[in-house]
Amino acid sequence: MATTATTYARVGRKLRGQATSDGAGVRLTRVIGGPQLPDLDPFLLLDEFGTDQPEDYLAGFPEHPHRGFETVTYMLDGRMRHRDNHGNEGVLVPGSVQWMTAGRGLVHSEMPEQEEGRMRGFQLWVNLPAREKMTEPKYQEFAPERIVQLAPAEGVQVKLIAGRIGEARGPISQPATDPVYLDVELQAGAVWEYELPEGHNAFAYVYEGGVSVGDGEDARAVAAQEMAVLAGGSTLKLGNGDAASRLIVIAGRPLREPVARYGPFVMNTKQEIMQAFVDFQEGKF
Repeated sequence: MATTATTYARVGRKLRGQATSDGAGVRLTRVIGGPQLPDLDPFLLLDEFGTDQPEDYLAGFPEHPHRGFETVTYMLDGRMRHRDNHGNEGVLVPGSVQWMTAGRGLVHSEMPEQEEGRMRGFQLWVNLPAREKMTEPKYQEFAPERIVQLAPAEGVQVKLIAGRIGEARGPISQPATDPVYLDVELQAGAVWEYELPEGHNAFAYVYEGGVSVGDGEDARAVAAQEMAVLAGGSTLKLGNGDAASRLIVIAGRPLREPVARYGPFVMNTKQEIMQAFVDFQEGKF
């Protein structure tokens, strides 16, 4: 019986996020959604926020609308209160995940539930296919204890938010893009191989320490606050040097549809964007 040779993913390109601010002046680092990487189908935006300075986050994200895509908030440190105009409300605590399908539209706010201390995490925007852009809004919200935690190799800890590792499956379900979302911690000297779904666009973003991505001569170092857009094979090989590292690994099935976006609205055509403005102004969200 013939065995298929392993084909390793390599770093197709590497980039650093750009400092910016959003909401009412929250300081953050934009990794996807800026001039150097406007999108990575189906991903429209990735922001890392992380600061110990209350003045960098206290203003929060007051009420704003969304239509046509999903926002994913993953909290590492701090507490954020979420409210929307459909009566949904909750507090995101360290280690929790909120996967919000904005669908046909809602108006929500995300405000800090703290006045001091560290606020850190990620927000990812995931596109929806044309057929699902006008669905009813919904939430998949999971407390830290609901996130699957695995030790798939020596010195490796993984929080499995979406996707699968062996028989284990993350709690998030989205058939349209079949996403993978992993928070990976590597101890010094650890090595781990992970099989990405075939045909997905994928990236790794290091937020503590540094890792090597790829195998043999193709391996490249990726430092903290750097993103590696993955290319080539489907086996992701991560290696670590002499200090612990943490990174997120995210992948999704590309939609390959036209994207028309304007601020908080992401549709397929300009006409649909204009309709979104009309609907929002008429209070139909």
